[in-house]
Amino acid sequence: MKSQEWERLREIIRELSYREGTFTLTSGRKSDFYIDCKQTTLSAEGAYLCGKLMYQALVDAPGVFKAIGGMTLGADPLVTAASVVSFLEGNPVPAFIIRKEPKGHGTGSWIEGKSNIEQGSPVALVEDVVTTAGTLIKAIDRTEQEGFRVSHVITLVDRQEGGRERLRDAGYDLLSLFTREDIKEE
Repeated sequence: MKSQEWERLREIIRELSYREGTFTLTSGRKSDFYIDCKQTTLSAEGAYLCGKLMYQALVDAPGVFKAIGGMTLGADPLVTAASVVSFLEGNPVPAFIIRKEPKGHGTGSWIEGKSNIEQGSPVALVEDVVTTAGTLIKAIDRTEQEGFRVSHVITLVDRQEGGRERLRDAGYDLLSLFTREDIKEE
């Protein structure tokens, strides 16, 4: 049985983020539905529930993580929410953001917030929606290039279109709060 918080977040995603029609996805694929999770993750209740459920899923998963990060822009509200919840839960975990392009001045870093994380630390990466996992693969590469070890990968919604398998082939297990079936089922 899913929790009341999970059910409420599913309602919010359905109301604010789920659309049917004809859409072109980031991957270039065509789809008969679209999930714009930013509408949920940028709402106050949606952000809180995303942060709480993602943080709890990461804590419950085997292994250790010392920071939570993801690729800008979809992951920005998620990593912030999960980090804030970790503080409220008495186990503060810093957040970090992976840039789409390296910083053009100063250190030239791909990652914002990395000074809060010890080099070599295990970290969790989050994403709002996974289709092919292309964004997550880039995020994993950039995170590891910056000297961190990706221990967990989690998404708000898995569209169930090959991303989980692609990540598994790369050596990473995908945790997901929701699947396409969870969001589409009535």
